[in-house]
Amino acid sequence: MRVVLASALVLGTIVSGMGTAQASPVRPAAWGQCAADVLASLPATVTPEERARLSCAVQEVPVDHSRPRGEQTGIAMMKRPANDPARKIGTIFLNPGGPGGSGLLRGAVAKNYFGPSVLDRFDVVGFDPRGVARSAPMRCFRTQEEAEAVNEGWYSLPRTQAEITSSIRQSKAYTDYCRINAGPLLNHMSTEAVARDLDVMREAVGDRQLNFVGFSYGTLIGSTYANIFPQRTRAMVIDGNVDPRLRLSDGAQYDRERARGFEIALDAMLKRCDAAGVEKCAFAGDARGKFEALKVSLAKAPATLPNGTVVTLSDVVNRVAGDLYSIARIAPLAAWLQSIHAALNPSVAMSVQSAVELAAPLANAGGRWDVDPLPDTPYTADDSYYGVNCIDKPFSRTTRTWAATAAKWEKESPTFGRYQAASDLLTCATWPARNPDRWIGPWNKKTPNPIVVVGNYYDPATQYLFAQRMAKQLGNARLVSVDAFGHCILGRSAGTDAVVAKYLVDLVAPADGQVFQPNVQPFA
Repeated sequence: MRVVLASALVLGTIVSGMGTAQASPVRPAAWGQCAADVLASLPATVTPEERARLSCAVQEVPVDHSRPRGEQTGIAMMKRPANDPARKIGTIFLNPGGPGGSGLLRGAVAKNYFGPSVLDRFDVVGFDPRGVARSAPMRCFRTQEEAEAVNEGWYSLPRTQAEITSSIRQSKAYTDYCRINAGPLLNHMSTEAVARDLDVMREAVGDRQLNFVGFSYGTLIGSTYANIFPQRTRAMVIDGNVDPRLRLSDGAQYDRERARGFEIALDAMLKRCDAAGVEKCAFAGDARGKFEALKVSLAKAPATLPNGTVVTLSDVVNRVAGDLYSIARIAPLAAWLQSIHAALNPSVAMSVQSAVELAAPLANAGGRWDVDPLPDTPYTADDSYYGVNCIDKPFSRTTRTWAATAAKWEKESPTFGRYQAASDLLTCATWPARNPDRWIGPWNKKTPNPIVVVGNYYDPATQYLFAQRMAKQLGNARLVSVDAFGHCILGRSAGTDAVVAKYLVDLVAPADGQVFQPNVQPFA
């Protein structure tokens, strides 16, 4: 019976509370067997023995933390128990970022990030934050067909006046659907709400202080928690950092600087490609010049590859942005770019390296853009990305100046400026939430132990400057730097992993300013 109830909540039910404003004690979730469909989604790297040890639960939290006895929502959790329970220190909670990233399975694959010294001493819990995936997902559509109709004519890189006008119109249609369908979570998707959920979860598992490892947007969850509950923070590692003060005070400037971060990573990749030579990087040989020429050509007309694939400028910008997240994808990305260059210049002989095709690196809006739906197909994605960002990040409430702003950003960041402007800046202007709960600081509360801030030099999504700012804004932090490409690094840099393990287990914080190397560099 307990498992059935947990499974029902995991599927997204919001349950009603008692409707009073008085504080209520935390009711710990009942841990039990994970639902079959949850276990089926685990990767093959999780062994049968590891699967058998996993457990799942749904923790009830208030929709509105200012009304703790009001309406409740469920947070889906999965736990990997400590290998040596007799010597257990506590629980590490993991968040993979997003916002909107599902973290439920992260505990099950904790060996991707931590070695035995950590896994022996901690339970590791992955969870879907409120409104995400299996935690009462916030949905703006009732059917797949509604979503498809809105996505039609909503461009990721609107360049012509017709594309700009269409994208503004469809973006407004999207936020109108959210106003109608999103429900009670619409005003309560902020990072502050997630941090307060995390405190309920900490208390529910019996830990006096929180242990937390957050990646990307998860660094904002961690830094928010540490400033709301500084004395309840034991150990915190945040990898791939946002700039919290800028993000919560000026959404447009934050996204403008994000575009610069992608440009920095792209420029470093092209230079590294040329240095490696054509034997290791197919796009070598004035890689920057070839890339700029490729963009000019694609802006005029698409290219057709030998296999018949038609490639547009939007395709290139989207794939480059996605592939820069992962070191493993950079060499195949270079080969793909070379195949486009050869298609645009028939006299160029293709390198012996082929353009390796990999699976799409991003969630692609929960897969909804790849579906050919039947009539009245249920909508199974969620809209938590904008649900969080449009509450957290303040933007102008009009799209009248969007075209001028996008042109300005494009001039500063020629590849990614317009691409970045076509996301939150466009959509959040008409977001329907009013007077939401959101944390805007302070960011300098002193925690008992230093927070470990990890930043890659060439992280595209959260540029290294953001990690430096995070470390300065926090009241007690140590900055660990990695001479690496890709977004986030834990589990892929032996030196970084060693100092993080020592910190989590023994609370020995790394010396400030250390620089480590990744296990693998691009084109090695």
